[in-house]
Amino acid sequence: MMSLFNIMNMAGQSLSVQQQATAVAGQNLANVNNPAYADEQLQIQSATPLQTSVGQEGTGVESTAITSLRNALLDSQIVAEGSVTGSLNSQQSALQDAETYLDEQISGSTSSDGGTSSPNGLAADLSGLFSSLQTLSNDPSNISDRQAVVQSAQQVTEQFNQVSSGLATVASNLNTSIQNDVAASNQDLTQIAALNQQIIQAQASGGSANDLVDEREKTIEDLAGKMNVTTAAQSDGAINVSIGGFTMVSGGSTTDNLGTVTNANGQLVIAEGNYGAPVSLSGGSVEGSLTARDGALATLQSSLNTLAWQVISQVNTVYSKGYDLNGNTGQNFFTGSTAADIGVNSTLVNDPSTFQAAGVAGAPGDNTVVSALAQLANQSNSALNNQTLTQNYAETVSTLGSSLQSVNDQLDNSTSVSQMLASQRASTSGVDTDTEMTNLMQFQKAYQASAELITTINEMMETVVNMKTE
Repeated sequence: MMSLFNIMNMAGQSLSVQQQATAVAGQNLANVNNPAYADEQLQIQSATPLQTSVGQEGTGVESTAITSLRNALLDSQIVAEGSVTGSLNSQQSALQDAETYLDEQISGSTSSDGGTSSPNGLAADLSGLFSSLQTLSNDPSNISDRQAVVQSAQQVTEQFNQVSSGLATVASNLNTSIQNDVAASNQDLTQIAALNQQIIQAQASGGSANDLVDEREKTIEDLAGKMNVTTAAQSDGAINVSIGGFTMVSGGSTTDNLGTVTNANGQLVIAEGNYGAPVSLSGGSVEGSLTARDGALATLQSSLNTLAWQVISQVNTVYSKGYDLNGNTGQNFFTGSTAADIGVNSTLVNDPSTFQAAGVAGAPGDNTVVSALAQLANQSNSALNNQTLTQNYAETVSTLGSSLQSVNDQLDNSTSVSQMLASQRASTSGVDTDTEMTNLMQFQKAYQASAELITTINEMMETVVNMKTE
């Protein structure tokens, strides 16, 4: 049978356990709005009983550990989906920027007739150029109409230049974003290694590392948003991290890092730091930036350059054979070879009378060449998939629209999945205020009961002492 002193110790131990449980509940409530925090629980069990002549006699309660309700499977799913969302977010942002520079009303369907365009876009400017040529063909010697053609042409070239410059800016910004994300990823890797070391030390000494584990999980998820990662839990509490097949974190140390290099094509690419080997990514914002830059954006820039060259070559081929009001011939209408450098011949800009509208010299009223130029608007071109200039540009715009719509749809799906997973984790690992408040009341009552037990035992001990002194 337990002595009064043993019962007093049992009550004191109960007070200590209820106090610990109250502290854990308080920690949970304090972190109720912390999305990285996983609910904690104090594990309680009966203390080792005493063997007596009438059987085992309980010796109270003891706490064994503070455990976290973290769900490893949900965590891994959230990490994986975070990489998908990160990639799509980067792609969406880049394509939206490209759309802004095009300044066109973009839809996801291809239109063979040019579709609906912005009054400030290239499609409207091309239409304006051919319309001004048609007007000039009615009175080829009219200086005002000639000036209108030159101004329309300048508007076309400026639009080509602006769009090309804008797309180059988008690509440059993507490169900067890639470099920044790589630097931030290296910081995350260093942080994960440091947290691994602390967790290893805490668990080796028998302590709890739940808060460190929460912080590490948050860092891993942050890293996954930039790069798809592979993780492997270790028996000592550490988590090893690999990216693109390269081990970056092993235990409490970073074994490698990431960098950027310029490849043979002059493109910025990702490489691992030890040997400069290329790193293949399949998710995260870095991969999304690379995909947008080398995919839809590069295709758009290439299509724009092809269109610009066809405008230059087709117009110059016809125009160079014409004659101006002074009987001169042989000049080109456009200069340059790409969307970035296309321009209008400066001689023509300075003197519209040099416009070579006639098919023969000394015939200012002849409109053979200018009429042929106006007809280019309706001529298909084998270099443009047998489309006209405006049809080809409409397809280019529509292709961008289709790419953006596809990314938007995928991002909506990925965001929904991420939200669903986050909701599942919140229901299993998150802090429930009602539950914790109920627990606090329960721990309070248990504490009061243990205190009452101590009071009772104390009175019994006084009774015993008084009996001996009488």
